[in-house]
Amino acid sequence: MVRLYGLLFLAEVVLAICALISCLSAEEGEIRALPRIAWVLIILFFPLVGSIAWFVAGREPGGQRPRTAWPMGNGFSEQDRRRRPVAPDDDPEFLSRLAERSRRDDQELLRRWEEDLRRREEDLRRREGDRDRPEV
Repeated sequence: MVRLYGLLFLAEVVLAICALISCLSAEEGEIRALPRIAWVLIILFFPLVGSIAWFVAGREPGGQRPRTAWPMGNGFSEQDRRRRPVAPDDDPEFLSRLAERSRRDDQELLRRWEEDLRRREEDLRRREGDRDRPEV
């Protein structure tokens, strides 16, 4: 009789551990009825009843879906992907317009610097020319 109780106790512990692992590894969308922390506490305080309740009412029916390290696609067909707008950093037309705008801005900045340099040189020449003239 003691062996039977020991075996039942061991089965209860294994069931509780499996329920805890299942509860803690479930995605948020797969948990029903109560928040995750409530399920964990129920499983810990009432191992047999809590574990059975978790497997019956706590997780989504149909068991866990197989998980992959990376999702398989993004839900769009190949045809939809071609029609969808492209991110700006992937759009060659956008990148060429950006490069052209940058080139124009650089040329405008260079033109203004050259113009400012010429103006300063002329002012400097005028000042030096005024110093060279004798005062009357």
